[in-house]
Formats: sequence, C-alpha cells, structure tokens
Amino acid sequence: MATEELTGVRLKKVLEALEANWQAEMSGYHTYKTIADRDTDPIRAQVLRHLAAAELEHAALWQQRIKQLGGPEPVYKGGPGGDAGSLRSAIGGIPLSLRRLEIDESRHIANYGTQLKQLGDEASIEILHHVIEDEKQHHRELGSLLRGHHGRSVIGAHKVDPKAVLEEMLAKRNKGRKQTGSWIGDAIYGVNDGLGAIFGIVSSVSGATTGESKYVLLAGLSGMIASALSMGSGAYLAAKSTREIYQAEVAREREAILMNPAEARELLGLYYQVKGLPEEDALHVADHIGSDPEQMVRALVSERIGSSEEALSKPMVSALSGALSTAVGAIIPVIPFFFLSGVTAIIVAAIISLIAHFAVGAAKSLITVRSWWSSGLEMTLVGAIEGAVTYGIGILLGTTGGL
Repeated sequence: MATEELTGVRLKKVLEALEANWQAEMSGYHTYKTIADRDTDPIRAQVLRHLAAAELEHAALWQQRIKQLGGPEPVYKGGPGGDAGSLRSAIGGIPLSLRRLEIDESRHIANYGTQLKQLGDEASIEILHHVIEDEKQHHRELGSLLRGHHGRSVIGAHKVDPKAVLEEMLAKRNKGRKQTGSWIGDAIYGVNDGLGAIFGIVSSVSGATTGESKYVLLAGLSGMIASALSMGSGAYLAAKSTREIYQAEVAREREAILMNPAEARELLGLYYQVKGLPEEDALHVADHIGSDPEQMVRALVSERIGSSEEALSKPMVSALSGALSTAVGAIIPVIPFFFLSGVTAIIVAAIISLIAHFAVGAAKSLITVRSWWSSGLEMTLVGAIEGAVTYGIGILLGTTGGL
C-alpha cells in the first residue's frame, strides 16, 4: 500500500505501531548500554555496546518513517536504564539480564513478523525486513554470550576494537583511575623545581639581609622568571627532540622494510623470541604484522626504541605545563614578602613553603606508587633541610661581607 493511501484510521494505526516499535528499540538501547556499563568483562561489555548502537539505529529508522508519514516526534517514556534499571535486573546479575534480553529479542522478532502481515505500508515493511534480520543476529549473539562463547561467535558478528577493550581492561585493573597524562607529570615536577629553587634563593637572601623585602622580592621574582623560562624551554626542546628521534627512526625503518621486507620480518620475529615466544609463534606473528607495512614499521620502531607515537609528549603542551607550573611553585615562597618584612616575613614564608612542599610531595603520588603522606613528608623534610642550609649560607655571607 503506497504512502499516500494511508489516511484516517489506517494511518493512525500504522503510526501507533511505528511509535511502539520506536519505544521498544529505545528501551533496548538503554538496557544494553546500562548492562554494558555494569559488566566487568570488557569484551562482553563491548559486544553489548555494539548491540545498543544497533538498537539506536533501528529507532532512528522508525523515527524517520514516522516523520515521513507526518506523525509527531516520538518521546521516550522509559527510564534511563531501560529494563536494566529495575530492581530484579540489578539483583539477578548479568547472566539473568542477558537471559531476559534473549527472550525480549525473540518477542520482538515475533511482533515484527506479525507486522509484516498487518502493517500494510511498503516502506515500513522494508524497514521491518532489515530490523528482523538484525534482531535474529542479536538473539544468536545473546545466546553465545550466555554460553560463554563470546570469544568466538560474537566477535565474528561484531568486530571488537582491541584498543577500546585494552583501555577498558586497564581502567578496571587500575581500579577505575585514568592513566595520568604526561603533562601532569611535567606540571608536578615543574612546581617541585620552582618551589625548591626559589625557596633556596629566598632563604639565602633572607638570611643575608634579615628578611629585607625589596632584596628578597628582587631575587625571588628574577629567579622565578628565569626558572620558568628555563623549565619551559627545556621541556619543549626535550619533547621535540624525542619526537624527532622517533620520526627519524620511523623513516629509517620504513626504508629498510621497503628494501628488504624478509629481513624486517625475521628481525621482528627475533624480538618476539627474545620476549619468550616460541620461534614458530614469533615468526607467525611477524608474518601477520608484516602484511601491513605501516603496522610493521610501528612494531619495529616500538621494539627498537621502546616507545610509540602515542606515548610521545607534545612539545608545546610540555613547554606550557613546565613553565606555568614552575612559576606557580616559585611564587609561593615570595608571596609573604609582598606584604611583610623582616623576621615575620621569613617565618611566614618558611611555613607556607613547607606546606607547599608537603602538597607537592603528596601530589607526586598521582604518578608514583608511593603513598601520599610518605611522599609528602619526604618532600617536606628535603625542603626544611634545603631552607635551613641556604638560610645559614645567607647569614654567613651577610656577616662576612660576602653580599
């Protein structure tokens, strides 16, 4: 039946059916997504996310057809977790949730099959044929998940993104903590260097001048600027040099593979044998990687220099984080001398500097395995020794006329 023939009661019934289909697909999308977020198995979770995306695609098809027929924009009436938001699903766990989804998929297939005979709209029937095939595949995949075969049959239906699975597994292994970005490490060490260097300068000048604020500010601010520029330029050049070395190595490996691909595969195979793979397996992996020249280049470079392009720091990011964090750390010991002078300024500067040392030491635990309190105490002790030594040197220089 053509679209223009759908009028009156008939059109209303078709629109009601399509709207119900849209609601069911949206509920399926939210259900799959919620269960995937709860699942601790990263591969199964990714398969469920693929199924969620398929349900959302089906909903878009029904929404488009409703719009073509002049129907109102559908509004989702279910909960944000779909059927997985119910108490029984939460209590039953992943296996029971998957079993219910398998039953729901069979019901959807039966319902869509009935609509093939009753709907009477050619465009909608065309969508039904497409959706039914997908739902049948979903039913098979859910059965495979329930039987624990998702390592074979389901992956064949939906290609699993190894990078996404790896990131998810690492996130779970690290108890949900994201891997610290390299710029965070640059920033923490920048604050550390700035605070340590300028605290030493401020302590020394304070000892020599008995906390005369104008001298301390001159020395402290000059040291802050110099330290920030030095740290920023150093971080930039280091990151840029590392990137250039990596790119040069990539160019050399690409040329070597082009000249002698067999030797490159043998070399990669030897790398894998050194890591513990049996010779036959190592050569098999090398042959497989060698089928993609660019992948071969990345693999050999990674083995040769122990790094990858993703692990390289960005020069400008390193420069900015290094310079700004150094300036932040360096200004801390100087701040009291904007408002105070003499012994009072020295005591206040020492107190806030040692507190800052503890905070920076504790922050270093973000990129190390040490506890925050032990790292903080160690940093505080180092700062106290540094301040005492430089203050004593300043007193010595001041009393002997060294300044």
